[in-house]
Amino acid sequence: MLTSASRGAVATILLSGPQALEIGSRHFQPAADEPLAASPIGAIRFGRFGNLPGEEIVVARRGAERLELHCHGGLAAAPAILAMLVSAGAIELTWQDWLAREDPDPIRVAARIALAAARTERAASILLDQYHGALSRAVAALDGQLARGAAAEAHRELAELWRRSAAGEHLTAPWRVVLAGPPNVGKSSLINRLLGYERAIVFDQPGTTRDALQAETIFDGWPIELTDTAGLRASLDPLEAAGVARARIQMAGADCLVLVTDEANPTVSHAEESAAEIPTIGVINKADLLAPGRRADLLEGRFPTPIFTSAWTGEGISMLQQAIVDRLVPPLVDGTALPFTAAQTTCLHAAGAALGADETGGSPRSGSESSAHKFRAARRVLRTLFLLPPLDKG
Repeated sequence: MLTSASRGAVATILLSGPQALEIGSRHFQPAADEPLAASPIGAIRFGRFGNLPGEEIVVARRGAERLELHCHGGLAAAPAILAMLVSAGAIELTWQDWLAREDPDPIRVAARIALAAARTERAASILLDQYHGALSRAVAALDGQLARGAAAEAHRELAELWRRSAAGEHLTAPWRVVLAGPPNVGKSSLINRLLGYERAIVFDQPGTTRDALQAETIFDGWPIELTDTAGLRASLDPLEAAGVARARIQMAGADCLVLVTDEANPTVSHAEESAAEIPTIGVINKADLLAPGRRADLLEGRFPTPIFTSAWTGEGISMLQQAIVDRLVPPLVDGTALPFTAAQTTCLHAAGAALGADETGGSPRSGSESSAHKFRAARRVLRTLFLLPPLDKG
C-alpha cells in the first residue's frame, strides 16, 4: 500500500516483480478487450478487480514489471485486493520495507520514511536536505578524515554531528517543554497563551491543576509539546500530592524546563532548580500587575535573567517562545547535515567510542599504531549503518 490505510477517496497498491503482470492479469477484468499484458508501459486501464461487487479500479502499467492499482480507499476494498494478490502468490510488504529494497542508500530511505511523519514544513525541509545528501556528504567527509588519520578534524566533525542529533530526532517527534513552579503563579494561563487557545482550566484558587496536561504546538517551525503541571509545594491533600509527584516526573523527562514564578513567589527552591540538569528558562509571570520599579527588585541577583510575561496582555510571550527554541535547537542553515534517527546517532557514538572520542574533544596521538587501529575501527563502525564501500583487508 502506497497510501494511508485510513479513510480516503482512493487507495494505491503497488504490484512489482517478475510475476506482476501475470498475477495482476489473473484478477483484473479490463473494460476493453485488450489484455493487460498487451498494454504499453505508461498505459492506464479501467476495469474491475476480481469478484468484488462494485469495485471498479484503474490500473497503470508503470514499468515492465510494475503495476499500480488505484481502487476505492478505506478499510474494505484495498485490503480485499491485497488479500487476492497474496493468495495468487504475491508477498505483501510494508511501504517502508519496499523502500529499503528499492533504494540502496539507507540515509535516503530513512529520510523518505521520516518525511511521512514530519510535523512541520521546516522539519520536512531539513529532512529533504538529508534525502538530497547533506548527511551522506558529512559521513563521507568524516570517513575521509579517518582515512587520512586527521584525528582533530574527525573529532570536530563527530562533535558537531552529536550536537545536532537531538534536533534531528525531533523533526518527527515534538520537544517536551514543561512549565513548573509554585501554585497560583499563572502556569495554566501562560500555557493557554502560548498555545493560543484554552487548553488548561484557569482558576484563582491555588492547587487547581492536579494532573499534567499536554498539548502540541509549533514554535519557529519546530513541533513542541507543552506540559502544564501541578504547583510545587508540600501538601497533605493526597490528590494534590499525587499531582506534585507527577509534576516532578514530567520535569525529569523534559527537554526544556520553564520555571514560572510571580511577585508573590519570586523564587523557586534550590531543589527545583537542581532538578533541571536540562535547558531551563526562568519566567516571572503576571508582569502586568507589577508596580513601577518593582521589576528591578525582582531581577536583583537573578542569573540567568528571567523573562517577564503576562498571560493577560501577551507581554513576553513571543520572547519566551523564541527562548525555548534557542535553548533547544542549535543554529542551522539550509543544507546542514544532522543525524535524524536514533540508529544514526548510536552509530556515530559507536564510531566515536572506537576512535576514543567524546563530545568534549580530545584525540589520540596521530601516527601511532594504536591511533591507526582506532581510525580503522571507527571506519568499520560507520559502514554498519551508512553502507559505505567495504574496507580492504590491509
